[in-house]
Amino acid sequence: MNVAEDLAGAATAARASESEAAPRLGFLGVGWIGAHRMRCVAESGVGSVIAMADVAPTTLANAMSVAPGAVAADSLDALLDLDLDGIVIATPSAQHAAQAIAALERGVAVFCQKPLGRTADETRRVVDAARSADRLLGVDLSYRHTAAMQSIRPLIAQEALGRVYAVDLVFHNAYGPDKPWFYDRASSGGGCVIDLGIHLVDLALWCLSFPVVASVTSRLYSKGAPLEVARDRVEDYAVARLDLESGATIQLACSWNLSAGQDAVIGATFYGSEGAASMSNVGGSFYDLRAEWFRGTSRESLVEPPDEWGGRAAVAWAERLATGAGFDAEAERLVDVAAVIDRIYHR
Repeated sequence: MNVAEDLAGAATAARASESEAAPRLGFLGVGWIGAHRMRCVAESGVGSVIAMADVAPTTLANAMSVAPGAVAADSLDALLDLDLDGIVIATPSAQHAAQAIAALERGVAVFCQKPLGRTADETRRVVDAARSADRLLGVDLSYRHTAAMQSIRPLIAQEALGRVYAVDLVFHNAYGPDKPWFYDRASSGGGCVIDLGIHLVDLALWCLSFPVVASVTSRLYSKGAPLEVARDRVEDYAVARLDLESGATIQLACSWNLSAGQDAVIGATFYGSEGAASMSNVGGSFYDLRAEWFRGTSRESLVEPPDEWGGRAAVAWAERLATGAGFDAEAERLVDVAAVIDRIYHR
């Protein structure tokens, strides 16, 4: 019996006691984020953790304790040999598109950490592969799934704020990423914009039903100095303005290593002709978010923490996969967001 057959046999045994309806899932990259998403999916009961892989043996061993019945695979190919229904990808950004396409071409649905691709072209290739394979494609744009944003989006859709004409977005991180590849443009696709800003650009466009972006202007900085387009360094501070065809404006500011006086400053405020609604973090937290509705000088609390939202996007994807969902044309919106990020980067 060869290694693939050994793994396949072990995977079959690992899922023998699971519900037959639960999608059989593999996890590629099980560092902090990957292991957290795996734990959330496992605890939800909507997916069976069949196998996992990671280049770091210690990381893999730690993750195996979360799903001790799962198989430890040594590569993406080994995972894809296990008759999976879906795979969750949490690897460095440069690998996302190629790994997602490889899985989709094998008929395996994909849930991927953001960014799905470093550019709109890479993102387009993944979306096209998902359409061709008729497989469900999800990306961990997790702020959509917070209770705060789930309370704000209906206000916008129901025109409770009137006509939304301005959106202010901010995501400042008093720290920078702890992995070197984040600071290499070829590996990451960019700095704080593609790491943090992408979440808020997606939120704004999603809440406004993906309006046409007429123009984009931006300034990028590295260690306080304007960053020239041709330079290899990534930005640690950025400001951008998106002018919409409707006449509305979206303004974004995001950063790494900013002297913010707290761990993080996170906010998304939607200003309308009849009021405003705002998501903001509490006490500098990356995870505790509130939502408020403003009318003149008054404010109404919509949502207060706690809210365990980190794994909801992955669980929602697994739930849809369990119903047999295939390609969803909403995945095209991933390309729209990536195209705006490209424009912020002047590319």
